[in-house]
Amino acid sequence: MIYPPRCTICGEQVESDFALCGPCWRDTPLIAGLVCDLCGAPLPGEGGGEAVHCDDCMRVARPWAQGRAAMLYRDNGRKLILALKHGDRQEVLRPCAQWLAAAVRPMMAGGEVLVAPVPLHWMRLLKRTYNQSALLAQAVGKQLDQPVCPDLLIRTKPTQSLGGLTHDNRFQELDQAIRVHPKRAHLIEGRTILVIDDVMTSGATLSASVQACQNAGARRVLIGVLARAAKDA
Repeated sequence: MIYPPRCTICGEQVESDFALCGPCWRDTPLIAGLVCDLCGAPLPGEGGGEAVHCDDCMRVARPWAQGRAAMLYRDNGRKLILALKHGDRQEVLRPCAQWLAAAVRPMMAGGEVLVAPVPLHWMRLLKRTYNQSALLAQAVGKQLDQPVCPDLLIRTKPTQSLGGLTHDNRFQELDQAIRVHPKRAHLIEGRTILVIDDVMTSGATLSASVQACQNAGARRVLIGVLARAAKDA
């Protein structure tokens, strides 16, 4: 009665904690139906059981085996990402982790998967004080009941913001920028790894992270992103 539950996005009163009100729920672009098997972007039509890929993933080679996204990076999807990434609104983790866990669960086929986030360089981590992808990975791992290693991957050099860079420049900027933590390499060999990030645009950061895992001997690497920057189907 003193602190009634409020909508995670707009603050209107709702029936339970960490929930969304009706209008905000309608404006949250959760992905459902037929999706790209490599990035989770929504696709038109109905699936026939075979894997299908979006135009981006047919044009750009993806080093990972499969990928999924919980929502599109627009409308309330963008608001939730920015609230987590720049607003320190960590209460949004609970619903977001539930959505992302539901999206990636079908890829896991019942086996154990080691969950790891895309890393931040220590200089950026010092400025921001937290890695939103690491918080998301921990919450998703808990939802999936799978082990999480928050520092499995490290950034070996600071990189500029990828916003505004061309597709090729994004990949060049991330070249050799991500490595497996030397003290965590023994955790990777022969295992399936699920790499978590908040947003996928070009896939450059995820590609660098996945390649680092593969170089360390991972058997299979999957990706899961909270939001995919893509056109709606």
